[in-house]
Amino acid sequence: MASLRRRSALLTATAAGALLMVLGSSTTASAATTYAIAPGITVNVRTGPGTTYTIVRVLPEGSKVPIYCQTPGTTVSGYYGTSNIWDNISNGEYIADAYVNTGSDGYVASRCG
Repeated sequence: MASLRRRSALLTATAAGALLMVLGSSTTASAATTYAIAPGITVNVRTGPGTTYTIVRVLPEGSKVPIYCQTPGTTVSGYYGTSNIWDNISNGEYIADAYVNTGSDGYVASRCG
């Protein structure tokens, strides 16, 4: 009887772990919508939402990026117009929305908190 309880507890724990993995991956997948960078353009990735922040890398032409949240910052004129919206594409990494084909002049993601 004790052996049966251990197996049942193990199966329950395994099922709960599998459920968390599935839920975790679906949450990650929903945040993974990507947007194309303007054609023929390389884009500076900065540590914050403005041109005074340090450049940490440069996205090559043809890149696609996820947008996890957006925040106001330095106004930039780019391929898709002039905007003060900055896109958070990774932890501590921002690019000017004026270079991203979001299909909108406004916010397409929640504001960074």
